[in-house]
Amino acid sequence: MLETNHFYFQSYEQWRHAITVKCNIKLTPEYARSRIASLSNERDRHTQEFSAKYGEAYLQQVIDWFSRAEQES
Repeated sequence: MLETNHFYFQSYEQWRHAITVKCNIKLTPEYARSRIASLSNERDRHTQEFSAKYGEAYLQQVIDWFSRAEQES
């Protein structure tokens, strides 16, 4: 099986840094909520592609990170 841990984030801190610093995206509550809604939509093509590429567990982890970011804002 292909080991995929090297190409995605291992912690909330890594993920948040990439979004806010490297991508210069403001992690507002509104942005977090919109991403949660999109990523929670199983019919969304991008969500399906994300899940197929990274797995359902990582998809849920990213949703959880957006939820945490929303609460911290």
